[in-house]
Amino acid sequence: MKNKLIDLNNHLFAQLERLGDEDLTAEQMEKESARTTAIVKVSEQIIDNATIALRAAELTAEYGGNFAPMLPMIENKDAAKEPIPDAVPSIRGKK
Repeated sequence: MKNKLIDLNNHLFAQLERLGDEDLTAEQMEKESARTTAIVKVSEQIIDNATIALRAAELTAEYGGNFAPMLPMIENKDAAKEPIPDAVPSIRGKK
């Protein structure tokens, strides 16, 4: 997978910068506004998808198994191949 969640973050901030350009004409601002609406809709779907993948990984980690393949949008998949120690209660749902 080529894109990561950090790329989405970068795209969102780049669009925010374009919207903040005070030199935009009314027509250009209208186009950027429409573009922003489209970006937000796609971003919401990406975030929803990542949330589902994260929840599946949490369940897999809680009940055993390798959750690394479930998180392709995470930069360092190799780190996720290690078992989760009991000292990480937030992922296991323990307090």
